[in-house]
Amino acid sequence: MKLTVFDRDTWQEIIATMKKHKLRTALTALGVFWGIFMLIFVLGMGKGLENGVFRGFGERAKNVMFVWSSPTSLPYKGFKPGRVPRLQLRDIEAIQSSIPEVDRIAPRKTLGNQVVSYGEAKDEYALRGELWDMINIEALKMHEGRYLNPHDVEESRKVAVIGTRVREVLFGERSCIGEYIRVRGVEFRVVGVFGPQQIKPWTEDDMEAVVIPLSTMSRTFGTDNRVDYFVCSAAPNVLVSEMEPKVRGLLKERHHVAPDDPRGIGGFNLEAEFRSVQNLFKGIEAFLWFVGIGTLLAGIVGVSNIMLIVVKERTREIGIRKALGATPGSIISMILTESITLTALSGYFGLVLGTLIIGGIQYFMTVNNLEPDNFYNPQVNFSIGLGAIILLILAGTVAGLIPALQAARVNPVNALKDE
Repeated sequence: MKLTVFDRDTWQEIIATMKKHKLRTALTALGVFWGIFMLIFVLGMGKGLENGVFRGFGERAKNVMFVWSSPTSLPYKGFKPGRVPRLQLRDIEAIQSSIPEVDRIAPRKTLGNQVVSYGEAKDEYALRGELWDMINIEALKMHEGRYLNPHDVEESRKVAVIGTRVREVLFGERSCIGEYIRVRGVEFRVVGVFGPQQIKPWTEDDMEAVVIPLSTMSRTFGTDNRVDYFVCSAAPNVLVSEMEPKVRGLLKERHHVAPDDPRGIGGFNLEAEFRSVQNLFKGIEAFLWFVGIGTLLAGIVGVSNIMLIVVKERTREIGIRKALGATPGSIISMILTESITLTALSGYFGLVLGTLIIGGIQYFMTVNNLEPDNFYNPQVNFSIGLGAIILLILAGTVAGLIPALQAARVNPVNALKDE
């Protein structure tokens, strides 16, 4: 069977038919065009929404849990309810030595706002005591110098890492590395400047903080190695949901909290939130595909109906072709070629326009430095574009299949009598 897709006469006939019925062709093509355009547009905008929400997680590790203490709600081993366990550095060491599923632990102790001064400049900032791993877990980045290191903690060095806003207020434009700031009468040498990966209302505290080694805070300000909370990350190939009960169980045992007490040792699993958001957007994407394909199906039905009309109009012509020896396969191929061509061309223009609009929105946001909290970098993935093209080919085939089969069943004798 000769493939009519490569037949020059077939293409001339298709073009002539489209020119002859311009309005009908345009209206039919509009349905497919709009279906593909809406599919690409809603998926691209949906991706922008997804990127914006996931961007809110920043560069923070996703396999982490936050642990803190809270008033107990049950009596246990002679302790009354309402007692608040005091987390200490010894708890961190116990977790590291007892639970292999834990990879990193980063505790934090905050003394609240303290007057921090350099020369005549001064202001109040939160004073934090930390270990060196916090920057590897939280969404922080260094602007100058370095963060805390193990030697700072082991030797209880009087060093400090300051937030970007602290540097601006105390030092202005000058470099602050190696300079000394004063906190509650104690001098600390500045070794670095840090800040959040993204400036958001909930990350501004990092810009207005002064971080010193936890051991230095304990010795200098008498905090007895207490911590307010800590963040721990799971080891590779370990889920936080597997690690969390072991960490909380160990802490409850160490601080005499009833095992079935929902309070006492509080926790927040970032993995659970991250996965819930992932599942939410999978559902949204499936819904958008459903809506887009539904719109496209309406266009396909229109193409199929038009092709049935075309077959009806060309019944006599098809009869002549079959009388001259045309096979049913060649008739089917001719109708399918016309259907796929109409569908593919209109769908391609919808695909291009949808991609251009999504790209234009992204360009406009980049040029104008627009960064909404929940919308970022709308895009059309290559897989979506490829899927749309495959969908177009299938749509054209489905739209023309019924008319093509009907044309193949035309009886030449009856067709020649058709008026």
